Amino acid sequence: MAADLTVRDLYAQHRDDLSFEWIAGYAGADRSVSTEKDEPFPRALVGHLNLVRCHRVQVVGHEECDHLSRIEAEACEEMLRGLFDSHPACVIVADGIQPNDALKLHADRTETALLRTERPSRQVVGDLQYSLSRTLARQMTVHGVFMEVLGVGVLVTGKSGVGKSELALDLVSRGHRLVADDVVELALIAPDILEGRCPASIVDFMEVRGLGIVNVRALFGDSAVGTHKYLRLIINLETVDPQEISALDRLEGIHRTRNILDVEVPEVTLPVAPGRGLAVLTECTVRNHILRMKGYDPARDFVEKQNRLMQRDSA
Repeated sequence: MAADLTVRDLYAQHRDDLSFEWIAGYAGADRSVSTEKDEPFPRALVGHLNLVRCHRVQVVGHEECDHLSRIEAEACEEMLRGLFDSHPACVIVADGIQPNDALKLHADRTETALLRTERPSRQVVGDLQYSLSRTLARQMTVHGVFMEVLGVGVLVTGKSGVGKSELALDLVSRGHRLVADDVVELALIAPDILEGRCPASIVDFMEVRGLGIVNVRALFGDSAVGTHKYLRLIINLETVDPQEISALDRLEGIHRTRNILDVEVPEVTLPVAPGRGLAVLTECTVRNHILRMKGYDPARDFVEKQNRLMQRDSA
């Protein structure tokens, strides 16, 4: 579910880093920044002045002000009326420009927040686009351990007690990074990009059966913990009887996809049984995934090589 954000929230979040000043339209503080349409991810929320496809946050810089100053007064008034009558969440005047009385009048008339900043308009648009894409993204929480293994965001899933946290601790000791243990927040920040994060209340901590709560950062250092990572692969740990392992597909393993927030994420199932080194198997799975993303399929390569050998021997 996507979060909601008001102009008041937006102002509070960026008052310092973007040096916002609230000039007029104070009655519009509780207007929502979110798009009114049910979109899968926030698009075109912020942009330079556009009266055709109006942004929720309209940014006015030097170029827009120069254009308004060159046109006839009647046309300028019509453009300003069109800008504010489209009911944007707020209007931001950037590049250190002082809003004129006409802007303030329309802001108060339509109860639209009018903000000002000394920062360049391009910076304002870029920073707000980045911030809002994460704040307003569709989100969900999943159970598992989220790791960065060989630079790849990996979600380790499986039933409770299967050994997810123990595997994560083993991977951290091998130089990989923990992002979140037990509770993973996933956000759809682009049409096909899921970002995994850790809830603020459990950052750095991990629960390991027999050890209790451990602080990974205190044990292994700052490099052992990451703040966020794009989800690229799911590794599902599944307990199987040792006799059942021989019945599994020995050519390609168990590969499928899992749908999360309308994104198909590759998933590999690793059987858990006594004597199997899950850490090295996880590393190998990630390396194999990287090769597959580059277009190399070892199983297909193996089959083609065997076919060539059989054809040569039968010739």
